[in-house]
Amino acid sequence: MDAMAELTSEQGYEATKIADIVRRAGVARKTLYDNFDGKEEVFLAAFDSTVAEAAERIEEACAGTEEGWERRFEAGLRALLTYIAENPALARLCLVEAYSATPAASQRYDETLGRVVELLRQNGPAAAERPETTEETLAGGVAWILNQKIRRGEAGQVPELLPELLDFVLSPYHGVADTS
Repeated sequence: MDAMAELTSEQGYEATKIADIVRRAGVARKTLYDNFDGKEEVFLAAFDSTVAEAAERIEEACAGTEEGWERRFEAGLRALLTYIAENPALARLCLVEAYSATPAASQRYDETLGRVVELLRQNGPAAAERPETTEETLAGGVAWILNQKIRRGEAGQVPELLPELLDFVLSPYHGVADTS
C-alpha cells in the first residue's frame, strides 16, 4: 500500500501499473494477487488505511482537549494538518487522486467528506439560523485548500495554515456572516 501511495503521488493513479507496484514494494506479482484483486483494490486499501489512521489521530487529539468545542476543533484540525505534512504521498492519494481514480475511490472520498460534515454538525454549537449547508461548505472548503497545497507539492507546509483554516471553520459559528 505504501508503494501504491508513492507511485500514485509520483505519476498518478492512471499511470501506475501493477508491475510498478510489485517492483516498488519488492514483492512478487503472485504475492500482490494473493492479497488483492488488482490495482484498484490496493488503492482502496491504502485509502481506507490512511483515513482510519488520520481519523485515529484526530480523535485522540480531540479527546485530549476538554476546553470546549472550539479547542477540540483546533486540536482536530492541527492533527489533520500534521498528518498530511508527515505523510504527503498518502495525503495525495486521499485528497487528490481518490477524487478521480475510480468510481469506487470517488465514492470513498465522498463518504469520508460526509463523515467530516457529520462530525462538524455533531460537535459544533447548535444554531437554527445557520444555513443547512454550513458544514458541507466548511468541509469542502478545507478539502479544496488542502488539495491545492498538496498538488503544488506543499504538503509539508499545511500546518502553517492552521490559524487561517481555524478562522474559516469557526467563523460561521461565531456569526461572522451575520448581516442583521
